[in-house]
Amino acid sequence: MPLPRLCFLSYREIRQRAQPIVEAYLDRALIEVVDGSFEQALSLARERLARGTVDVFVSAGSNASLLRRHLQAPVATIQLGGFDILQALIEARGLSQRVGIVMYGQTIPELESVKALLNIEIHQHAYQTPDDARDCMARLREHGVQVVVGSSLVVDLARQDGLTGILAYSLASIRQGFEDALELARVARLEADRYAQLDGVLRHLQDAVLAVDPAGRITAANPAMLAVLQRPQAAVLGQALALLCPELSLDSTLRSGQEQGGDVLRLGGRDWLVHRTPILAQDAVVGAALTLYDAHSIHEGDNRLRMQQRQNQRGARYRFADLGGASPAWLAALDEARRFASTGLSVLLQGETGTGKELVAQAMHHASERAHRPFVAVNCSAFAEGLLESELFGHEEGAFTGARRGGRRGLFEAAHTGTLFLDEIGDMPLGLQTRLLRVLQEREIHRLGASHPLPVDVRVIAATHQPLAQRVQQGLFREDLFYRLNTLCLNLPPLRQRPDDLLPLAQQLLAQRLRALKLPAQAAELLAGWGEALRAHPWPGNVRELENVMDRLAVSQLPPRRTVPWPEQLIHAAGTPVPGAAVSTGAAPSAPHPDTRPAQRAAEALARCGQHHGRAAEALGISRSTLWRWLRSA
Repeated sequence: MPLPRLCFLSYREIRQRAQPIVEAYLDRALIEVVDGSFEQALSLARERLARGTVDVFVSAGSNASLLRRHLQAPVATIQLGGFDILQALIEARGLSQRVGIVMYGQTIPELESVKALLNIEIHQHAYQTPDDARDCMARLREHGVQVVVGSSLVVDLARQDGLTGILAYSLASIRQGFEDALELARVARLEADRYAQLDGVLRHLQDAVLAVDPAGRITAANPAMLAVLQRPQAAVLGQALALLCPELSLDSTLRSGQEQGGDVLRLGGRDWLVHRTPILAQDAVVGAALTLYDAHSIHEGDNRLRMQQRQNQRGARYRFADLGGASPAWLAALDEARRFASTGLSVLLQGETGTGKELVAQAMHHASERAHRPFVAVNCSAFAEGLLESELFGHEEGAFTGARRGGRRGLFEAAHTGTLFLDEIGDMPLGLQTRLLRVLQEREIHRLGASHPLPVDVRVIAATHQPLAQRVQQGLFREDLFYRLNTLCLNLPPLRQRPDDLLPLAQQLLAQRLRALKLPAQAAELLAGWGEALRAHPWPGNVRELENVMDRLAVSQLPPRRTVPWPEQLIHAAGTPVPGAAVSTGAAPSAPHPDTRPAQRAAEALARCGQHHGRAAEALGISRSTLWRWLRSA
């Protein structure tokens, strides 16, 4: 480890006395001896600090006092002790019974009691400047004083005036001054090492950080803070923060000693979250620190946290490319959905159960600007009112009996910056409809038990199979909420209006189930001859019902396979054969017994359509040949 660097700023008399001490310490420190006093000494000290050639200054009297007041550097003071004064007075008494004492700063009242002990006449004076010291010499001469005890400057002036000067500082005091300097250098090295470590940490922080001393002067600032202040480090350190940038002032923190956080500040064209912290040492405020957190980074981090917390829940998996179908009604609905997706406005999806409302909602999310943000879905009919409120809006700790410790985020918070899909919105209780309306209008939520609102940025896509306009008339749905949700409305066609999509969808669903069951059968072969049966069924459960039928068909292929089900057998009943359906061990199935229901539906359709077979078949979603077959079954 390199030796500490000491600068002994002295005056001729004390330098000469300290010479043996300096030589004795050369193996423990690099010592530079510089003569100078008052302003000259201060200038010399500043030059060495600027060059970085000194760790600690060693000085006495006026020089030491001046250096401590004006330099941000360690100063070891050679102290003038009572033994030093007594020893100098004893030496002076051997020369004269009338002795003058001239000290820097102030006189020593305790010497009055020593006069009688030493049997001498003592004249005391104090000085602040060299001119004061010269005036003191003149007054001593007027009193006939021939011997003067004092500092190095005083001894030099006394000799210039023909008086005898005796240096008050002993070798023991000088030696102690150098010991103190070595200890200060050791502590300064430790502090420098700690500061270097801290500075290394601060320099790699993205947050802007600075610290001030008790007077509010900046003692440290990392590069991020310098960028905010738009100033180099040399122009910042030592400056009063309140003057340099009043918005960042730490004066109130220094006065109160209290931590302050949560303020938002606009500075340098960016938004910052400001945190002020007092620096304490033994319960005393010795400074304060300021941290600026980039609001945009916090916002992004919050989004990532929300998404991570929801990673175990199903998000948006489907895109428009995944939504098969070629029927005109379905393609028109998807075209409308694509247009709606890019707007960011609320959308109301209407359609019978099983028409794919959530799939379309997921596809709209993926096609929007929020594609990489959360997609959160909730079924409004699946919870009791109290549970649904907590699920949507979250709660604070202790908001109700059984509330989670630390509180809980609701789905609106989880979907922040993304999309919230409210399925079965028509079944939402009226009380919650009021809260939902406020969220949509104000874009902020209140957790249960919270006293302050929380802003949220959420796009809402709602879905229902209920006739909302009718429920509004019945008083079961708020009219204002209906119009708020109904900004963009999309009706999804039922499966019976998509006859051309029935067979492709059935093959896709069956193939998926066959793969899941690890069966070698081919979907296209199993569905051969199913076209008319698929078109003849009204599919009240839509795609969900079709999926169930394909699941039954796939399961029927599991060994041991003893039946060959007819399409109508799987379509019309969940495992219950249609009356008259064939059961076979391999021979061709017998014809089923007549079923009057299709015939009745065909006759009613003909009556509504004025006996026009084409329009009747279109209304039923079946072909003309199927219509004729239904009529013949009567």
